[in-house]
Amino acid sequence: MQKKKYNIAVEATLEVIGGKWKCVILCHLTHGKKRTSELKRLMPNITQKMLTQQLRELEEDGVINRIVYHEIPPKVEYELSEYGKSLEHILDALCAWGESHLTQVYGDKNEVLEESILNTK
Repeated sequence: MQKKKYNIAVEATLEVIGGKWKCVILCHLTHGKKRTSELKRLMPNITQKMLTQQLRELEEDGVINRIVYHEIPPKVEYELSEYGKSLEHILDALCAWGESHLTQVYGDKNEVLEESILNTK
């Protein structure tokens, strides 16, 4: 198998956490394990298909763990892996920059931010 070449290292980062939803999923998982239905409720604009796809990709990259409980009905939870926890400072920095950006553009960030546990920091 031929190794992929990157122009700069940030390309590798974006390959793992890039896209509209992956960072949002990861931010929610920094607050603990979540079931798929919980993530869907926390991100009402994501489709079920996209959520499933993004979770699979994050799991394949070793950033999250999928925990299956053998019970009826079946229960599945997702959590950050130890490797995924190394992204927490990056996610915090992205959130801080986003808040500064919203203040820069809109003045009062609270007028454009939805109420969420992630926005109470």
